[in-house]
Amino acid sequence: MSILRGKNIILGVTAGIAAYKSPLLLRLLIKSGAEVRVIMTPSAKDFVTPLTLSTLSGNPVLSDFTSKDDENALWNNHVELGVWADLLIIAPVTANTLSKMVNGTSDNFLIATYLSAKCKVYFAPAMDLDMYKHPTTQKAFDVLQSYGNILIPSTYGELASGLTGKGRMAEPEDILQTIELSIMKGLPFYGKKILITAGPTYEQIDPVRFIGNFSTGKMGVELANSASRKGAIVTLICGPTKFTPTESGVVTIPVSTAEEMFNKVHEYFNSTDVAILSAAVADYKPVNTSLSKIKKTSDHLNIELEETKDILASLGQLKNKQILIGFALETDNEIENAKMKIKSKNLDFIVLNSLNDKGAGFGETTNKITIIDNDFNEKTFPLKTKEEVANDIIDELLTKIDA
Repeated sequence: MSILRGKNIILGVTAGIAAYKSPLLLRLLIKSGAEVRVIMTPSAKDFVTPLTLSTLSGNPVLSDFTSKDDENALWNNHVELGVWADLLIIAPVTANTLSKMVNGTSDNFLIATYLSAKCKVYFAPAMDLDMYKHPTTQKAFDVLQSYGNILIPSTYGELASGLTGKGRMAEPEDILQTIELSIMKGLPFYGKKILITAGPTYEQIDPVRFIGNFSTGKMGVELANSASRKGAIVTLICGPTKFTPTESGVVTIPVSTAEEMFNKVHEYFNSTDVAILSAAVADYKPVNTSLSKIKKTSDHLNIELEETKDILASLGQLKNKQILIGFALETDNEIENAKMKIKSKNLDFIVLNSLNDKGAGFGETTNKITIIDNDFNEKTFPLKTKEEVANDIIDELLTKIDA
């Protein structure tokens, strides 16, 4: 899922031949999950129809300070739009609109909204090569960028005049990629590599039976989503689960057994900045696995078990620069047992939840946690959805990285 999912975006379209690309850009923004409102300058309607843009966006296209229904004139509030928007993208930007943006010439609805906007503004110029190279144009680029606006440079190619040179509006796919990368770079975990484990492990008894637990993996998947939304490069090593991450920045590696999870975690740990081990890994596995289905031959079946490798403890011994976070699901002496795990496994903090709390634990859509750091400071949260809990944990992690 794109970083633009859920964003409110204004797409400004001005009167240049490159406006034929605006519907393509609009379509990409909609597919990214954004809510888009389109503002056209009056002359832009000569290049692309409002009907096309309103159909693609699902919203009326705005062009003037007033619009009319059957009986009344309605005021279009540029101030409210400027507050509503998370991003303003003007593509194409003609030389005329560029000059108005620099000088604050508020003679149309788009410029009035631009001057009211409190969000990041991206502008993609489109003009003939000599206009693009002119000193006043280049100075305008510098001035707008000094205001905090972000230039999406024009590209080299064939122009509407028949000449070839720089001045073509960037392609819609490149505009989208530039905006996404710009947003990602501003996120708190940009460039950080976070390793997360999730779900149960299945320890095979025979071809049809296994030892497992009731973990669904939802908590770990929500952690992966939350970390990715804050810019992290996330590797999710996940046992059997029906849940999948919704964020495109998450790479999922499926495993089944504790041994497989141990090996995969150790494969990625050295290059990781943070490891969050939320998986419910089996503590024991059968010593021997039958290659054929075990038949029912008596009232009792004895299965010899042996301990699995302790993944969290092994990482605690190896860690140097990494932040290591564990989970503890307890039924008795919860706080004391969690604190013991912090020291014995060399953790930076632990996320404790108790089966004694209603709505917490395996199979629930909610969870109730206490975060305890390695100085034994405790922070208890109320019952929340697992998505909200994941956000709380990632926010707590952010304080450790910033510290």
